[in-house]
Amino acid sequence: MEKKDDSWIESSDVLSVFPTFVWNVQLRRENYKATNAKVIKALKEMRVSLPPLGTGEAWQSSKDLHKLGEFGDLVSHVHGTIKIVLRFLKIGYDAIEITGCWANISAKGASHRMHAHPNNFLSGVYYVQTHPEADTINFHDPRIQAAIIRPPVTELTAQNTDQVVVKVRNGTLLVFPSYLQHSVDSNRSDEERISISFNVMFSSFTENISKPLW
Repeated sequence: MEKKDDSWIESSDVLSVFPTFVWNVQLRRENYKATNAKVIKALKEMRVSLPPLGTGEAWQSSKDLHKLGEFGDLVSHVHGTIKIVLRFLKIGYDAIEITGCWANISAKGASHRMHAHPNNFLSGVYYVQTHPEADTINFHDPRIQAAIIRPPVTELTAQNTDQVVVKVRNGTLLVFPSYLQHSVDSNRSDEERISISFNVMFSSFTENISKPLW
């Protein structure tokens, strides 16, 4: 084995340069139980005339759930979380608005391909109904150039991986930059997975840039 010799180094450090943040907020049980009950009831009413989802099938609602009274509690939680994020980032402009908010219901076997949300500043997802084997989301390395050279590694770590898997549960609210690619693995449980996705943009920009994309 090669002998390690670093006696020639006085000191060394590893700097984290331009990190990508994901904010992970867990609502109190008493808050998310009430919020989730309203959301599930509203979604059932929206789907009352639709057939049950089959294996591998998924359903998305319209993108305007934030305008409906039944989602008022959830919208309040989203706005509160966004204020925390903006304070953390030291953003000097706090007039923001939700540009889209929609439900995702995934039956057993359903997944969601890798994607991002252009023309928004922040995106997020709130988890209404999760189950074992249906309780994760994947975030992918946004540095396209990092995939040009992929040498083998002796151990997979947070420093050399190109994907981070985040575990979630009922009442989890995640917020992340809209440019961050993300995906969802197949629902391997027998129950439906339910989440609410949303996008956020600065209010003054919503009238001056292209329409947000989902």
